[in-house]
Amino acid sequence: MPDYVLGLSAYFHDSACALLRDGEIVAAAQEERFSRQKADERFPRLALGSVLKDGGIGLKDLRAIVYYEKPWLSFSRLIETAIENAPLGLASFLASTPSWLDWKLNIRGEIQKEIAKIDKASSKQLPILFSSHHLSHAAAAYYPSGFDDAAVLCLDGVGEYATTSVWLGEDNRLKPLWEIRFPHSLGLIYAAFTWFCGFKINSGEYKLMGLAPFGKPRFRDLILKELIHVHDDGTFKLNMKYFAFHTGLRMVSKKFSELFGVDARPFEGPMDEIYKDLAASIQSVTEEIMVRLAETVRRETGKRRLCLAGGVALNCVANGRILERELFEEIFIQPAAGDAGGALGAALAAWHMHYEMPMKKCLNRDFMKGALLGPSFSNSDVELEMKKAGLRFHQLDEAKMNEIVAAMLNDGKVIGWFQGRMEFGPRALGSRSILGDARRADMQKTMNLKIKFREGFRPFAPIVMEERASSHFALSKSSPYMLFTAKSLHPEQLPAVTHVDQSARIQTVSPTVNAKLHALLSEFERQTGIPVLINTSFNVRGEPIVMNPQQAISCFLNTDIDALAIEDLLVTKTDNPQIHKKENWRDNFELD
Repeated sequence: MPDYVLGLSAYFHDSACALLRDGEIVAAAQEERFSRQKADERFPRLALGSVLKDGGIGLKDLRAIVYYEKPWLSFSRLIETAIENAPLGLASFLASTPSWLDWKLNIRGEIQKEIAKIDKASSKQLPILFSSHHLSHAAAAYYPSGFDDAAVLCLDGVGEYATTSVWLGEDNRLKPLWEIRFPHSLGLIYAAFTWFCGFKINSGEYKLMGLAPFGKPRFRDLILKELIHVHDDGTFKLNMKYFAFHTGLRMVSKKFSELFGVDARPFEGPMDEIYKDLAASIQSVTEEIMVRLAETVRRETGKRRLCLAGGVALNCVANGRILERELFEEIFIQPAAGDAGGALGAALAAWHMHYEMPMKKCLNRDFMKGALLGPSFSNSDVELEMKKAGLRFHQLDEAKMNEIVAAMLNDGKVIGWFQGRMEFGPRALGSRSILGDARRADMQKTMNLKIKFREGFRPFAPIVMEERASSHFALSKSSPYMLFTAKSLHPEQLPAVTHVDQSARIQTVSPTVNAKLHALLSEFERQTGIPVLINTSFNVRGEPIVMNPQQAISCFLNTDIDALAIEDLLVTKTDNPQIHKKENWRDNFELD
């Protein structure tokens, strides 16, 4: 009988589940896609049901559940921090203590309670294991990489104690080498600037990264002098007098504002030049630290391959800087690099290190299966939802679908693209995507303001046929998970996906990983000579990416998306003149 192991992250942010069968990744999904609550931290009940369904099993078939961190160590860190900084922070510590004593220290009991709601017998029989936070990150990066050996670098806000850690991966083992501990955190200083520039922590960091090219890094030296001391090897130490995240609920102290001569930008407030310059400055510092750390890891381990994970590893601009330096022959970055990916890493760590199972070989090294690990839906599922919505639609074979969609894109139309299994992680990778023509200079503004309802400065990413990427971008490696930026070689050809610094966050599309998307790009190239399209996530601002046909149809109906290609069915606004957007459609979003 197959062995099944379930990984679980929950109760802090980005709860998720991941299922392994004999060490192979079967399914993985975030709770937010089902609950429609952004960064949902609750027990992932809906995601759990989905991955078990994809695996064709029940809870009774699991060998174990593995939680992605060790709560007792996190609580120990909170106590130590409170003692070290007393009396500062005492009020916030006392306020948080009841929840820790009530349930956060009894995660095992909480999981058992939730499992009992589904299957009472399994709640008492299932072993529940615990991985450390950074081991979960390291495992999520190393084991799916396909590398026999590699150095692993993890960077995030904080795990139990670690904020940065370095590991050595050899065969099926991960060995910790060294770490930087809380409160000294690259993730938290970046989060502090994210908050100060008026964006939400744990979701707005990529906005700060996108804002950075519009500014000048004129505060870089001041940051390095006052806020963070960086050693030649990339290790660092924060000057805690400027921060407050270790003593209370605020990210920065008053001295932070005094240092830069400006107050924090209100959420949704005016985007003055100084905030652009602050974004550019902290982005520059982050890139420098990550490059120095990568150089140190290469020198100390001698490894020719690097794996990256943790929320900071989603900084694709810094990743591009590491790639440019050619320090490593190969780099793999976990596409679900944040806490959601910790669920996958926890399961993999248990499989290989607790149960001592060997590594497997995988064709094309694609253990992540293109990160297409979520639920899929049949044509009959889609047709049912189309009829419920009263829509006229066409059923087409793949060749005809691609011909029509490519022609619409060439004509300046915006297409909702819903195909196959949902992506795992924060990026839309061509399964739940909105597509547009990258050659049109006005397309970036159109999609931002009329469809995504988001800030006009936000860049869009290109998708490109893998075999054509080097003709359009200064990229020497494949980038299947949109985790590297590179310069556009012909920015005048692709203005809608070329940022103000001439860079692009690239996704290369392989015919072996995403055949449908590759075929569409091929047809678009046949019609236009260009194998590149805009790809952005199928959602609007503030909403998670759509998960099922009902949500995709609702988003299509209530935005300026021109057509929806959903499995083999195509529906257009032209064929449905009765469609009128709801004035407050987000308040009436139909959820499942």
